[in-house]
Amino acid sequence: MASKRMNVLIYTGIGSTVESVRHCLYTLRRLLSPNYAVVTITSETLLKEPWTASCALLVMPGGADLGYCRVLNGEGNRRISQYVNRGGMYLGLCAGGYYGTSRCEFEVGDKKMEVVGDRELGFYPNTCRGLAFPGFVYHSEAGARATELKTNKTALAAGGGSIPDVFRSYYNGGGVFVDAEQLKDRGVEILASYTEDLHVDSGEGKAAVVFRKIGEGGALLTGPHPEFAAINLNRKDGGPDYPKMIDALLADDKMRVDFLKACLLKLGLQVNQEEQGIPSLSRLHLCSIKPSEVAELVSSWQDVIVTEDGEEYIRGEHDTFHIHKRSTWSTRAIKDAVTDLTTPVSAIANSSSKSEEGSDPHRVDDMADAKSADLSSDDDEVVKTLVAHEDDEPTNKETPYFNHAAYFANLARYNENNRDSDGGFGKYLLYGEVVTSTNTILEKNTSLLSRLPQGFAFTATTQVAGRGRGANVWVSPPGSLMFSTVLRHPLHLSSSAPVVFVQYLAALAIVQGITTYDHGYANVPVRLKWPNDIFALDPTATGSGAEKKYVKIGGILVNSSYSGSDYTLVVGIGLNVTNAAPTTSLNALLGMKTTAGLQVFTLEKLLARVLTCFERVYTRFCRYGWDDGLNEEYLKWWLHSDQIVTLETEGGARARIRGITRDYGLLLAEELGWEDRKTGKTFELQTDSNSFDFFKGLLKKKSHV
Repeated sequence: MASKRMNVLIYTGIGSTVESVRHCLYTLRRLLSPNYAVVTITSETLLKEPWTASCALLVMPGGADLGYCRVLNGEGNRRISQYVNRGGMYLGLCAGGYYGTSRCEFEVGDKKMEVVGDRELGFYPNTCRGLAFPGFVYHSEAGARATELKTNKTALAAGGGSIPDVFRSYYNGGGVFVDAEQLKDRGVEILASYTEDLHVDSGEGKAAVVFRKIGEGGALLTGPHPEFAAINLNRKDGGPDYPKMIDALLADDKMRVDFLKACLLKLGLQVNQEEQGIPSLSRLHLCSIKPSEVAELVSSWQDVIVTEDGEEYIRGEHDTFHIHKRSTWSTRAIKDAVTDLTTPVSAIANSSSKSEEGSDPHRVDDMADAKSADLSSDDDEVVKTLVAHEDDEPTNKETPYFNHAAYFANLARYNENNRDSDGGFGKYLLYGEVVTSTNTILEKNTSLLSRLPQGFAFTATTQVAGRGRGANVWVSPPGSLMFSTVLRHPLHLSSSAPVVFVQYLAALAIVQGITTYDHGYANVPVRLKWPNDIFALDPTATGSGAEKKYVKIGGILVNSSYSGSDYTLVVGIGLNVTNAAPTTSLNALLGMKTTAGLQVFTLEKLLARVLTCFERVYTRFCRYGWDDGLNEEYLKWWLHSDQIVTLETEGGARARIRGITRDYGLLLAEELGWEDRKTGKTFELQTDSNSFDFFKGLLKKKSHV
């Protein structure tokens, strides 16, 4: 088994600045997507959640490193150090660079600005001293400049690609790594040096960017900001010479990007040679297997719909939705008809349709002046246009990447053989070509969520802020099946059908959906990793004599809230269907010996199948609880039967995994004694924070909650 590191995490806790985080997001997403999910991580998550196993790169951005010390000294830095020593990578930019050294000396002698002290991480085994250039003022562009850097092409050449000799980079308040030339025997490599005279004593060398291997991992630290793109700087933010600085940076922008690519390759990451743009959000399309029922659903939202200037909106707790009805008698059409009673209805319909000609039907029409994608991080604030299809399904022009007719046809066919349920799951479908996160949009807008029916589904082609457990996120470019489903689980079933099992039901529905997709798919090699991940046999490691290796291709996130007599659940599922990156895909499994000749999976058909399987197992669960049949079916697909693990909190005792408990869905393990004989003692284990790692055979016992 293997778990590939897919997340690039940018710290946003105390000490970081909003602008530095935004520039990191803007640049790193363009250079690393879709092979990595570039997202933010809070100090609380860094301290408490299991982020390390899936993290390819931890980024400490610009800001003030005293804030980092205040929050992360002790446990936080222990986690970071352990992560790097075990194979993780650390990128410290400006303040993050200071923070990654053994000692910080900033503006020594200036009573207002001085920051002097030892640092715990010590990735660079000496001092970072600043200011490298004078004039820095916190939260200001007063000290900003385009500083020239000379690169060490020899140290960067191993990654391949174009590397500039010199280039200009944005600088504002960074330091120099003292005596870096003397530390080569301690593994320090200088990747770039300042060419200009410095404001402080730098010792031997003028190191601006350094790298050092740390255990199995490494750290790359900078004084300047190579991640800052000049295109995102505002000419009005600085003094009279500030526009000239921006022009100088613009002239060297390609060389800056080439240098940053080389740095990321030095850190062992897979880098795009062509920058990937972050798409703008699209319209949301609401439809049903019976289009006439869309009007009934929208009508049921009337108490949360407000009318402004003749337009209808839902102002949710997290997002605002502009409702656009495709019916001839849309709100706008009715308003126009009242204004001019002599206008024929047909003319209103014609003018309404013509108004959309020449525009891109996929984009959010309220977003013409939206800020630059992920640089602003304000996608949540953008008004989302929701198109209610009351008469027919969306056309291929409106949703070119999702075939609604194929989806509903397959849903109807699968439901013909699903006699134990009423076909409610997936009956209503909300689709967006590009969305923030299907789970977030549903879960965070509680007033709308409370009015959505059982089995309501929301899917997307691309998510720009997909979510996972803890610090994890979905790497979700086109080619992934991403959707969320609404469940209302009755409180009175808490004892016979505990809500905690819903994540297991979702996992079971996924593997059933894959293996019963059509005739011949029963041998597609997918498995479950407890509690909520989907794994597949790595098709690149199945040759003669090769050890079986499983890699993650999907996961499940369940958000729960309680109101009245029901739990309201949003079950989010992400599954890689067609993309070879970042691990493997379902379609890559179809060229194996046991699956040769099968047709590739399509997103529409697979979504319909998973939803019908989910409804079937959930209906059974509500009737009979986690009975023998469900338990046997679940264990048939999981990776852990008879796996031997070490219990850290039990003095290193060995135990064999036997299954899950029927009451709380905890992991059931039996203790092993001498020669791995059973002692008769059992343990019940639950997932909590960084409590276990199956792939390393370690578990910590957790008490009941």
